[in-house]
Amino acid sequence: MATKILVTGGARSGKTGLAERLALRLGRGPVYIATAEARDAEMADRIAAHRAGRGDGWRTLEAPLALAAALDDSDGAGPRLVDCLTLWLSNLVLGGRDWHAEAEALADTLARQRAPVVLVTNEVGAGIVPENALARQFRDAAGWLNQRIAAEADEVWLSVAGCPLRLKPNDLDP
Repeated sequence: MATKILVTGGARSGKTGLAERLALRLGRGPVYIATAEARDAEMADRIAAHRAGRGDGWRTLEAPLALAAALDDSDGAGPRLVDCLTLWLSNLVLGGRDWHAEAEALADTLARQRAPVVLVTNEVGAGIVPENALARQFRDAAGWLNQRIAAEADEVWLSVAGCPLRLKPNDLDP
């Protein structure tokens, strides 16, 4: 069975770097599945910096919406790194898609993968309660998505200030 790893943390916590290191340990020919869309110049610069930072050893697939299909299509091509679930969820919500059904489809897809998958997500529920309804709905959706994918994962890691902490498996897992 394939290894499924979820890496979470706050903004600029080092989670992508951790995820890249984990993916590279899982095999040769890594595939980077990017969910970001360059909707403005600042985001285009962020995407370019991410690409430059990981170097030429990665094959990149862009999947801002069709994440489950990208995983199925790349299964067997080497370890995959999905960066990130939170941006994917944003794309679904902003696109008026049924994010809950898409998240369930993603969880089902992960269950049948043969090659390793490392998924990056943001931990968004540790801050204050947002003032507007859309932000609260997004925070709740992200929390639910993270829990659902963590349940499918063999390992879950938290990155804080560049320091990795393994959360799952642990001695308290039911």
